[in-house]
Amino acid sequence: MKKIVIFVLAAFLITGCADMTATQQRTMTGGLGGAAGGAVIGAIAGNAGMGAAIGAAVGTAGGYLYGKHKEAEQRAYQQGRSDAQSSH
Repeated sequence: MKKIVIFVLAAFLITGCADMTATQQRTMTGGLGGAAGGAVIGAIAGNAGMGAAIGAAVGTAGGYLYGKHKEAEQRAYQQGRSDAQSSH
């Protein structure tokens, strides 16, 4: 039964990302990865729930900041291409 629930949740998460921006996807991925990593570390330390909550918060923030950085990088690239084309 657990395998079915995990499969259904995974399928839902994968298809749910289709309408998201790249930054939203990175934010969600960071949060999920942080929660998983935090749960593992928290389980070792004795409180998996607290570890997952802290990991999710840190991962979400990291994913969001990384997404915004990549957006700025892409804007700068596009601006450079535009400037180069207009100078010809």
